[in-house]
Amino acid sequence: MAVQIIKDDKGNPQYAVIPYDEYFWMHLQMAEIDDETDDDLEEIEIEHNIYDDVLLPGEVCSIMTWQDVSLQAAWRIYRGLSQQEVADKLGISQSAVSQLEAVDSRPQKRTREKLAAIYGCKQEQISLYLPKEG
Repeated sequence: MAVQIIKDDKGNPQYAVIPYDEYFWMHLQMAEIDDETDDDLEEIEIEHNIYDDVLLPGEVCSIMTWQDVSLQAAWRIYRGLSQQEVADKLGISQSAVSQLEAVDSRPQKRTREKLAAIYGCKQEQISLYLPKEG
């Protein structure tokens, strides 16, 4: 396809000019996609559980996203605590807190309760996984 790029005075691309036939073909392809209706969609049964209504503060989600950390780490950062401070409150080592903050960590119920008390949240808000009981 022959494409012409039009740039501004600083050399930054501003527009792409394509042949009309190519534009027309792309427009038809998009029209076919837009013609889909809800009847074309497959019904998927939803499995509900007790965690469906558990919400997280937007700030915690932002920390997880922008700092690429686990949920437990995001709560700690959100509350302005260091791993050592959390370790001291839990009576464990800083390295144990680091392990708790692994992305695939599934803290036990008692640990979730302690973390929830430290972070001022519900224990259901501490783990993205269905918790281990015990």
